Amino acid sequence: MQTLLITGATGYLGSHLVRTLLAAGHRVAILKRATSNFSRLDDCMPRLAVFNIEDGLDLPFKSLGHINAVIHAATCYGRNGEKASEVFAANTVFPLQLLETAAFFNADSFFNTDTILYKYLNAYSLSKHHFVEWGKSFADTGKISFVNIKLEHMYGAGDDSSKFATYVIRACLNNIDELKLTLGEQQRDFIHIDDAASAYQYLLENADKIGQGFSEFDVGSGQAVSIHDFVNTVHRLTASQTKLDFGAYPYREHELMHSEANLSGLLELGWRRRYDLETGLKQVIELERK
Repeated sequence: MQTLLITGATGYLGSHLVRTLLAAGHRVAILKRATSNFSRLDDCMPRLAVFNIEDGLDLPFKSLGHINAVIHAATCYGRNGEKASEVFAANTVFPLQLLETAAFFNADSFFNTDTILYKYLNAYSLSKHHFVEWGKSFADTGKISFVNIKLEHMYGAGDDSSKFATYVIRACLNNIDELKLTLGEQQRDFIHIDDAASAYQYLLENADKIGQGFSEFDVGSGQAVSIHDFVNTVHRLTASQTKLDFGAYPYREHELMHSEANLSGLLELGWRRRYDLETGLKQVIELERK
């Protein structure tokens, strides 16, 4: 059993991590904002230690004793009109303060959720890359082990409609008149949320094999599929009447055209994914229908 502190636990990824790690027998604490919506974790409350950021980042470390690992899953995408400085504060300054605190209290490891996006695509990707550089700096000086997780495109039931996969699934299920898209030539690696959470669990439970310093792992299915094929698969599995308008939108500047996880590190630790894309989408579509 490890003592784990998770940020972003009230979000989609974080709430799945909480459930996965509790089920594995770990002692789980979460660090959240006082205003965070706790609905995703209501049923987990009796088994969780809950701390508010506003009460100080040192409080969990003083209250829980030795913390084996901090799992940083909180993020700000900048989708709600946040200023660049606000995105920077959320994605660079806050986790850096937490990293400093974890190192001061001799936590063993800091697990960071990183992006696969081009560094200069937007404020979100730039701020995420900045924090990884700080993580490398801390790890290189021996203050704490830093494990960087480059997470590919997650999908799963109950996610927010601002996420591409969820938006497409719900649009097709609801038979909206038309779904406007790019040409869809860009390739992405889609991973089911349950597989993503289990990958984090494997990394945490094999920290001794990973070793000290800085390390990095891709988390995905290991298979890239074009957006065009992904959307068509969802359209077929939902028997949707929605018209798919590929080419309605241009690609973004610096659009990433191919992303595919290199799973060699995870596979060496014994991790295996449970869902291929079609099986995973069928499960998600069924749950979304309910």
